[in-house]
Amino acid sequence: MTDSPMTEIGFGRVAAMFPVRDMERACAFYVGVLGFTKTFENGQPVGFIILKKGKAEIHLTLQRDHKAAPFNIAHLMVDDVDAFHELCRSYGLRIVKGLRDQDYGLRAFVFEDPDGNRIDVGQPI
Repeated sequence: MTDSPMTEIGFGRVAAMFPVRDMERACAFYVGVLGFTKTFENGQPVGFIILKKGKAEIHLTLQRDHKAAPFNIAHLMVDDVDAFHELCRSYGLRIVKGLRDQDYGLRAFVFEDPDGNRIDVGQPI
């Protein structure tokens, strides 16, 4: 395999873009339930928001006709996957794949946010 010309270019952060049908509801979930902080918003009405928590950053984009994909759109590493799983269950979110130890070294599960976006959550075993 040959080296790519890109090997000399350092990459910075990359943030997942989450399409949402209702910006107010989505923001209430990610800020009010998951504890993210809104760091930027744009538009009138608001059509784009940047949220941060720890090292995680997500971008919400208003897509009123959004149809959720039948696959995971993001992978989130957390410090306490069991507590996060319980939070999702207590909030009534759909758990797509149950919490279990995976053979690739993570304890993980997949849930859907209020817009049906699937997020894979894991913690090293």
